Amino acid sequence: QVQLVESGGGLVQAGGSLRLSCAASGRTSSSYAMGWFRQAPGKEREFVAAITWSGTMISYAAYLKGRFTISRDTAKNTVYLQMGSLKPEDTALYYCACKINPPLAGAYNYWGQGTQVTVSS
Repeated sequence: QVQLVESGGGLVQAGGSLRLSCAASGRTSSSYAMGWFRQAPGKEREFVAAITWSGTMISYAAYLKGRFTISRDTAKNTVYLQMGSLKPEDTALYYCACKINPPLAGAYNYWGQGTQVTVSS
């Protein structure tokens, strides 16, 4: 089992920045990668970014166009999502997720409860 706890969400003005954190605990040593997803009201959950714990592979959703950066701190078992140039359409509940096996794409095994990000115009 892997437990995930997100933090860092909040209310920010358009153009601003936020950094989300996801602290992982449990059997993290046997996991392969971590990802961020988001779900806006009335929409389906969508992929944002993912990174392997080794740091050798990173993937971003094309719509981000370089505004977000994912990183990880293996000593702290924590994954971060640095979000910049935020837009109102980035408003969503952001979830952290853990994948046990490769590849980086595909279904994730464990999910956090989510942290709300609201971007005002």
